[in-house]
Amino acid sequence: MSVAYQHSGGWIEVVAGVMFSGKSEELIRRIRRALIARKRVQVFKSRLDERYAGINAVSSHDGRTVEAIPVDTAAQIAQRLDPTAQVIGIDEAQFLDPGIITLVTTLADTGRRVIIAGTDTDFRGEPFGAMPQLMAIAEIVDKLHAICVLCGGPATRNQRLIDGKPAPYESPQIMVGAADRYEARCRMCHSVPRLDAAQVRMF
Repeated sequence: MSVAYQHSGGWIEVVAGVMFSGKSEELIRRIRRALIARKRVQVFKSRLDERYAGINAVSSHDGRTVEAIPVDTAAQIAQRLDPTAQVIGIDEAQFLDPGIITLVTTLADTGRRVIIAGTDTDFRGEPFGAMPQLMAIAEIVDKLHAICVLCGGPATRNQRLIDGKPAPYESPQIMVGAADRYEARCRMCHSVPRLDAAQVRMF
């Protein structure tokens, strides 16, 4: 991981990738290292994600956690920001509004280290929320891969499942879930069927 970046000012790090690739685990690791270095740290997460450790913690699939403040918008991060914080962590950034781009830019410009984790593509394999823009403005970008559950290759897609079958393209973009609703798959094993007009009216 490219975490040895040193600069006298602030900067932005983005940890992106599919589900089950270790994004939150990597965010937690970097936050813990900052705490060991006696930095003043504050962590935020999208209120939409209540999996594993609940709403007041960032948690990984393997059970590691760090305390976090749940928010719905970038403005709420700005309102609850500790002015003495030197390192700001933000998990599940794909669920936050575009205001997150301006906010993290301002934080970095004022000398903070900002660590962002999020899924960069949705279940359709298309760009998700503000993640593409965040990756573009970051000094450091690490894109993590999982393992395709079907062929064992590098997984770069989030396969959403409904009753064990691939979810159609027309289903809602946001549906929070874990292994009960999603699988990590490679490009070739990823499937997003299209519905006909009659089926679309059912959604």
